[in-house]
Amino acid sequence: QVQLVESGGGLVQAGESLRLSCAASGRTFSSYGMGWFRQAPGKEREFVAAISWSGGTTYYADSVKGRFTISRDNAKNTVSLQMNSLKPEDTAVYYCAACMSLVPGPRTEYHYWGQGTQVTVSS
Repeated sequence: QVQLVESGGGLVQAGESLRLSCAASGRTFSSYGMGWFRQAPGKEREFVAAISWSGGTTYYADSVKGRFTISRDNAKNTVSLQMNSLKPEDTAVYYCAACMSLVPGPRTEYHYWGQGTQVTVSS
């Protein structure tokens, strides 16, 4: 089992940047594919980005492609989401998740979830 704790959320203006981090503890971090999801008020949770166990393969939702970058550091048991050119529509609670697939994609089943961190982008 793995425990996930997100950090780095906050309030920013449109066009600014934020970097989210997710610290993992428990079993070997590199055994998991990792992803970021988000849920805006009144909306369903949606996929944002995913990264393979080695960091060599990444996937992004079309809505964030070119603006967000997912990365991981297996030595530090962390996965990050660099968010640039933020838009008001990026406002949501962002969740870090881990899955048993070494190369996860948008529809992979994720087994472990963090508690979420709020990102608010003002216009």
